[in-house]
Amino acid sequence: MNIAIGSDHGGVELKAALVNALAGAAKVVDMGPADKASCDYPDYAAKVAKAVASGEADFGILVCRSGIGMSMAANRFQNVRAAVCQTTDAATITRQHNGANVLCLGADVVSPSYAVEIAKAFIATPVDESERHARRRWKLERAERLSDCSGLMREDPEVFATIEAQTKQEDAEINLIASENTSSRACREAAGSVLMNKYAEGYPGKRWYSGCLPVDAAEELARKRACELFGAEHANVQPHCGSAANMAVYFATIKPGDTIMSMSLDQGGHLSHGSSVNFSGKIYNIVPYTVDPKTEMLDYDAMERQAMEVKPKILLTGASAYPRTIDFRRIREICDKVGCIMMVDMAHIAGLVAGGAHPSPVPYADFVTTTTHKTLGGPRGGMVLCKEKWAKALDSAVFPGMQGGPLENIIAAKAVVFREWMSDAKKGYAQQVVKNCQVMCKTVQDRGYRIVSGGTDNHLFLVDVKKSKGITGKEAAAALDAAGIIVNKNTIPYDTESPFKTSGIRVGTASATTRGMREAEMIKIGTWIADVLDNIADTTVQERVKREAAALVANFPVP
Repeated sequence: MNIAIGSDHGGVELKAALVNALAGAAKVVDMGPADKASCDYPDYAAKVAKAVASGEADFGILVCRSGIGMSMAANRFQNVRAAVCQTTDAATITRQHNGANVLCLGADVVSPSYAVEIAKAFIATPVDESERHARRRWKLERAERLSDCSGLMREDPEVFATIEAQTKQEDAEINLIASENTSSRACREAAGSVLMNKYAEGYPGKRWYSGCLPVDAAEELARKRACELFGAEHANVQPHCGSAANMAVYFATIKPGDTIMSMSLDQGGHLSHGSSVNFSGKIYNIVPYTVDPKTEMLDYDAMERQAMEVKPKILLTGASAYPRTIDFRRIREICDKVGCIMMVDMAHIAGLVAGGAHPSPVPYADFVTTTTHKTLGGPRGGMVLCKEKWAKALDSAVFPGMQGGPLENIIAAKAVVFREWMSDAKKGYAQQVVKNCQVMCKTVQDRGYRIVSGGTDNHLFLVDVKKSKGITGKEAAAALDAAGIIVNKNTIPYDTESPFKTSGIRVGTASATTRGMREAEMIKIGTWIADVLDNIADTTVQERVKREAAALVANFPVP
């Protein structure tokens, strides 16, 4: 057992008595001060609180004249629960009920001998793990997810209001947007850290500005963890978004006017894969491929025939609305026959790949691009993985080719999420995302709705609401929104509606799974979706579903 102990000048003598009394039962680290020279209690409270928050110490003890100032300072640290105790009963109760891990004592309030008794009672008492107290401790740490930005309430109440509104919306509604997820608190803390202050043009060890050692370390962590997580030879973690990651690959490999063969946007592709309104469609010659009209799945033989005829410089696969497993090995064979670069945009399935719930493109592709949110659940940003032979060209394309200073705070948050994905829990999460999606999909399908391609293999499915109910995707999404269920309108293969109305909706399960929902909840949500769409104009149905949905999500808080 490790105990960190500190005081201010008014608590030095009591601190010394505690160190002597506890040294035989634990490893006690005296964090100062060494004498009675005037000092500031927050300095020593911070030392002890850091030791406890990091796990370096199992317990902390802080002493000042009243104990109150020390507790205020220590409780500024997340995962620290500092309690002022004047009796052994108080020490016992705060350990049992509150899970306190830092004991604060007043040198003017308790005698040295009784302080030792209080400390021993505090350390010897186990935390009560019953549901009632565990729930309350969880709420204490959670602080409605507003403690990290509570200073804004006074500094900029208008901005704080938007954050609070987003928090309440996430808590109260069921988010089924396939491209969205919710990040961990650790990820959000890194993203909001002081690393945002540093300009760091260039790469670790080769920056244009001095003073980059801390951000160099953060970026190297992100890069190395990305390579380890995905089994990649090289990673560039600087792209600001997925589109920028795609742009970097184009800039690194081909020239304006060269041919890219990619999935058409209305078939499930992405804007940055060659849409005429996007830079990719304006700069390069885009030849789109489609899914089979009957199966609504990729036809690899047809893709090969088209590629052999077109002879693209890049064959790009990956999608934003394709519900089936992609055969990367087969696409590698096509690229080898054509003699073109194989590029995969795995933005939507990156978490499934990381968790082993979808085959990885990394062993096959020359380049793999991705966002770091969506199924990965990290910060909003981009990344490129590539073979080592392309590393220099890729890095030059990102900087100085298309970006200046990287967002080192976001890169640090990427490092955090890559580490999170190395846990066994995340592997189970990825599998659960797919199970949940398949269960919800079948629930909706069993209610008479046509599902594009007949089902799903990943985190999303597409519902043809036009053919099923004669309504547009825009109408369906609006009705579900009114019922507290958030989806997006989406084109489906060979859609006859405009992109502003669409014939379909896209439904995804990453965010709901992050909240801890499983198959039983997916059946309920799928049933609610069908109830609302069956009665598209009935506001009473929408109100009923919204109430029931709110009751459900209350049991599944957002991280």
